[in-house]
Amino acid sequence: QVHLVESGGGVVQAGDSLRLSCVASGSTFSRHIMAWFRQAPGKDREFVAIISRGGGTTYYSDSVKGRFAISKDNAENTVYLQMNSLKSEDTADYYCAADLNANNFYDPSVRDFASWGQGTQVTVSS
Repeated sequence: QVHLVESGGGVVQAGDSLRLSCVASGSTFSRHIMAWFRQAPGKDREFVAIISRGGGTTYYSDSVKGRFAISKDNAENTVYLQMNSLKSEDTADYYCAADLNANNFYDPSVRDFASWGQGTQVTVSS
């Protein structure tokens, strides 16, 4: 497994931007498919974005498509989530996740990922 630490969350206004970072250690980062999930209070954890091992392929949930961008820097062992045009409904704890396999790259779920970070909180006020 890989150890993941997220950062970059905070309190912003609707329409603002934030960039989340997730630094990995303990395993070969370039071998992992990486993803971001989020969990709002009282709701299940939901998929946000996923990126392939080399970073060339990405996929997004419909709720963030066109506003969020996931990227992966294998030299820095870091995956990013650039969040633009934030809305109040984006308020949640954001988690990065890693796995060596891509069994469900275009329909990812929580159970597909073996490693998780501790989360970073994003609050968007309207």
